[in-house]
Amino acid sequence: MNKLISLIGAPTDIGAGSRGASMGPEALRVADIVSVLESHGLEVLDRGNVSGPANPWLPPVDGYRHLNEVVAWNVAVHEAMLTELKLGRLPILLGGDHCLGIGSISAVARHCREAGKKLRVLWLDAHADFNTNTLTPSGNIHGMPVACLCGHGPQALIEIGGSVPAINPKVIRQIGIRSVDQGEKRLVHETGLEVFDMRYIDEMGMRHTMELALATLDANTHLHVSFDVDFLDADLAPGVGTTVKGGPTYREAQLCMEMIADTGRLASLDVMELNPALDVRNGTAIVAVDLIESLFGKSTLMRS
Repeated sequence: MNKLISLIGAPTDIGAGSRGASMGPEALRVADIVSVLESHGLEVLDRGNVSGPANPWLPPVDGYRHLNEVVAWNVAVHEAMLTELKLGRLPILLGGDHCLGIGSISAVARHCREAGKKLRVLWLDAHADFNTNTLTPSGNIHGMPVACLCGHGPQALIEIGGSVPAINPKVIRQIGIRSVDQGEKRLVHETGLEVFDMRYIDEMGMRHTMELALATLDANTHLHVSFDVDFLDADLAPGVGTTVKGGPTYREAQLCMEMIADTGRLASLDVMELNPALDVRNGTAIVAVDLIESLFGKSTLMRS
C-alpha cells in the first residue's frame, strides 16, 4: 500500500438535508487522524480544505437542491483528488456530504483510465444513493452520487470526470445498504448494481460478504473506498444526518476494514457525512478514525 497520504478537506453540507456535515473535516482532524495514520509509518500531508460556494439552503429546482453549488464543490474536489493521484499519493477526502463522491470517484476513474488500471469501488453506506431528480423525495443531491457516476443525472454533474458515464456500474460493490426509496430500488435492479444489503450480511456474515466484494482484485486494480459514516449502526455513530438503525456492529465494521487492508490495494478513500452538530463529544469522529486506522493496517495481532 502507498505510504504517501494526502488529506483533503471538503467542508460543505451543500447536498445534504441537514446542516453540519461542513464541520466534518475539522472533527476528523480533532480526532487526531493525522497522528493516528503517522503512527503506522505513513507520511501524511494535510492539504487543508478545498473551497466552494456557501450553502444557500433553498428548496429544490427541477428536482435538484443547490445544483450549481454542488457542481462547483465537486469540480474542486475532482481537481484536488486528481492532483494527488498524479503525484503518486493516496488521497483521503474528508467530507462533507456524500454528493462529493461524484467529484472524488470521477477523479479516481479518470486516473485509472489514464494509468491503464482497473477500478473497484466499495460503497459503504446505509443508502444506495441512486436517486434521480424524478425519483428523489427531497431533491438532496447526497442521495444521487452513485446514479450520477453511472450516467443518470444532470449534464453538469455526469460530465465532471471527462467521460460519461464516469464509471461502469459493474465496478461498484455496495455494502451495508438498508434504506432505499421505492423508485430508486427499481433503478438499482435495472442497472445491475451489486448490493450486499444488511439482510445479506445478517444471513451470510461480513466475512463472506467482503470475500465476494473483494474478489478478483489484482495488482493492476485501484481500490477506492467511499465510507459514509452512516454505514455504521446508529447507536455506534449518532453523528450523521441520516441515521438508519440496524447497521454493522463495531466488530463487523472492523472486520470489513481489516479485510480491505489485507488486500494491500487501497489507493484512495472518502470519509463522508460526519456531522459533529449531531454528535456526542466527537464520539462518531473518534470511531471513524479508529476504523480508518484499521483500513491502514491496525490489527489486534501481528499478521503476516
